[in-house]
Amino acid sequence: MDLLVAEVVQLFYTLLWPMIRISAFLLTAPFFSIQAVTVRIRVLLALLLTWMVYPLAEWPVIDPLTALGLQEIFMQIFIGVLLGTLLQVVSAALIVGGQAISASMGLSMANMVDPNMGNVPVIAQFLIICSTLIFLALGGHIIVISLLLESFQLMPIGEMFEAQPLMALIIQWSSMMFLGAVLLALPIMVSLLLINIGLGVITRAAPALNIFAVGFPAMILAGIILLSMSMSSIGFRIQWLWQESFKIMNQALGVA
Repeated sequence: MDLLVAEVVQLFYTLLWPMIRISAFLLTAPFFSIQAVTVRIRVLLALLLTWMVYPLAEWPVIDPLTALGLQEIFMQIFIGVLLGTLLQVVSAALIVGGQAISASMGLSMANMVDPNMGNVPVIAQFLIICSTLIFLALGGHIIVISLLLESFQLMPIGEMFEAQPLMALIIQWSSMMFLGAVLLALPIMVSLLLINIGLGVITRAAPALNIFAVGFPAMILAGIILLSMSMSSIGFRIQWLWQESFKIMNQALGVA
């Protein structure tokens, strides 16, 4: 009986470390961290991924109640949160780009509740839905899970690594939040700016024209038309953002 208890404890100690990293990733990564994915689903998915990755490596037996064990817990949480945060930058870029487009169209007050980001403008919610479809079409869920499982070989449990290069990489990659937003929103923003200038000229030429009665509906209609015409280029830019996020995840694993 004592031998059986010792084997169960050893199995628990070896399963604990990959499950901590996987659980931290599922709590921060987009699409896995939304409210629609309940805690039970996340726990079951973490258990399933842990059971799949368990036979692929030799896991160290570390007591989590010791100083070394507590340090390893924080290390695994850091790695999981790091990989999830690298993907969240793409979602943040879509939010910022959608806010810029909504403000140009006059829809900045029209918000919807996004299960991942909270209250976001309707255009940003539309871009997030398109991004989700593109992510699944690219097989992003398979790529992300495979990179997560590969991290156990590139960043083994129980081995130290330099956190400073990883933090520098996160700061550098976070600039994509604004660059991606500019790439998505700039063509529509410039077009709406020119339309706004035209409405200003018309108002100056005909002061009796009520700009509030004509300008706001015209901007919304023009914004919808421009958005529908730009959807192909926006789709390619969203695809490029996801591909860059996969590359940065590979780079983060290589840096470590």
